[in-house]
Amino acid sequence: MSYKIKSRIWIESDNNVLLGEGRVHLLKAIHETGSLSKGAKVLNLSYKKAWNLLDSVNKSAKKPVTINSIGGKGGGGVALTPYGQALIKTFDEINQNCWDFLDEQLGKLELL
Repeated sequence: MSYKIKSRIWIESDNNVLLGEGRVHLLKAIHETGSLSKGAKVLNLSYKKAWNLLDSVNKSAKKPVTINSIGGKGGGGVALTPYGQALIKTFDEINQNCWDFLDEQLGKLELL
């Protein structure tokens, strides 16, 4: 018999979700595509849902996570700020550390 631990990590600020796996996936997609609409499309999210998630992240964060560029000949876009990139990196590290810890704890159960 094999056991699994199920868990999801998210970070809150004043009872609002700052980051979770879904928001981090969206930020990564925005970073890769340079666009909220393209990032949403990659993740099969509606533009409105993606915009609401991004707005929530920006409102919950200490500093701006993204910076918008106004449309023109090539159209507008969205880029992550250095702070936004650091948030993603830190969340990924926290998440991996949690999984490593949970795997270690699960090993104790399997020894019984």
